Amino acid sequence: MRYFTSYCKKLLFLGREYPKKADYSRDRLRAVFAKNKDVRDPEKIEELISRGEFVVKELEALYYLRKYRALKKRYYETE
Repeated sequence: MRYFTSYCKKLLFLGREYPKKADYSRDRLRAVFAKNKDVRDPEKIEELISRGEFVVKELEALYYLRKYRALKKRYYETE
C-alpha cells in the first residue's frame, strides 16, 4: 500500500506541469486509481504498475524535451 501512495504522489507531482494543467491530470489519475481499486490478481497488478512506470517515463521525456526546446530557442538562432 505504501508503494501505491508514493507512486500516486509522484504522478501528481509530474502532473502539475502537464500541458492540460494539474486539474486534468489529477482527475485522470483519480479515475484510473478508482477504476482499478478492486484488482486483486498479482499479474494484473504488475501490468498496471508497469503501465504507470511507462507513463512516468513518458512524462519525464516530455518535460526534458520542452526544456531542451526552450534552451535551444533561447541560445541558438533560428534559420
